[in-house]
Amino acid sequence: MTKVTVTRRLHFSAAHRLHIPDLSDADNQRLFGLCDNPNYHGHNYEIEVSVSGDVDPQTGYVVDLGTIKEIVESEVITLLDHKNLNLDVEQLRGVNPTAENIVVVIWKLLEGKLPSDLTKIVLWETPRNYVEYTGD
Repeated sequence: MTKVTVTRRLHFSAAHRLHIPDLSDADNQRLFGLCDNPNYHGHNYEIEVSVSGDVDPQTGYVVDLGTIKEIVESEVITLLDHKNLNLDVEQLRGVNPTAENIVVVIWKLLEGKLPSDLTKIVLWETPRNYVEYTGD
């Protein structure tokens, strides 16, 4: 069979504060700058979810991308969209909600729930900054 990777992009908006409670305010400011705002700040995140598998000879699909959309919306978007990631999301409680930590949480939320093999998640925090995770 022919292995192909397909990707679906979705969007969510969320607020967060990068802050390590065990460090001084000065150290947090030095490490995180504006991202350590005590009143939080927000992003319009883009998430790309990639799955791989064999192309079905009948449909020509690896998987219907509408199915990926539905699963990501139900497992991830409803959990994160318009939330304060520090306060509202149990999976991030006690975790500094960097893009790196958020993408790992998203992987855990989706792992085993997609109809094809989850191969990569890309999380865009801004149009210029993104992180990638492949489950390793």
